[in-house]
Amino acid sequence: MAEPRSVDGVVVARAIAGDREVLDDILAALQHPLDRYVSRLLTQRETAEDVLQEVLFRICRKIIWLRDPELLRPWAFRIATRECFRQLRREKRRGEETLDIETLEAGTGESIPQEWEPSLLDWVDDLPPASRAVIVLHYLEELSLHDVAEVLEISPGTVKSRLAYGLARLRRHMARTPMNAGEGTHT
Repeated sequence: MAEPRSVDGVVVARAIAGDREVLDDILAALQHPLDRYVSRLLTQRETAEDVLQEVLFRICRKIIWLRDPELLRPWAFRIATRECFRQLRREKRRGEETLDIETLEAGTGESIPQEWEPSLLDWVDDLPPASRAVIVLHYLEELSLHDVAEVLEISPGTVKSRLAYGLARLRRHMARTPMNAGEGTHT
């Protein structure tokens, strides 16, 4: 199912001006990508649904403060990120692991082999929230690293570090998981 990648700036401007019907359309366009993102950061479905509702409510209330209608999508993901981390802090599940120097030097130029895709989302769920947010926004939501930095309100260097750390953890997981690479994949 194709989903809208962006909503026209003129439409967003109408919502900012108070057009409730247009706002409903915008929320409908944002709901699926935000649900996917929130569900990846918060692994308990019921909690993710509650946080998603809070995110959509905040978007409704705060859309009048959106300065640039073209930035709706990153702005919405920023709201979702804040709510998710707020929830994680409440649950005391936010235990950042220390980055080691080898992980930071590993780089991010490699692509993830296609045969690992079925297990990949489960492995992403096991990442610390900070790395998980970067991986989900960059790979699943297809935001540029610059946009990820803006959404998370961190520097591009920090985005790259968290991405490198998350990818290194995923690579270690792949190395520990046996796979019959030469014998084909399951269909």
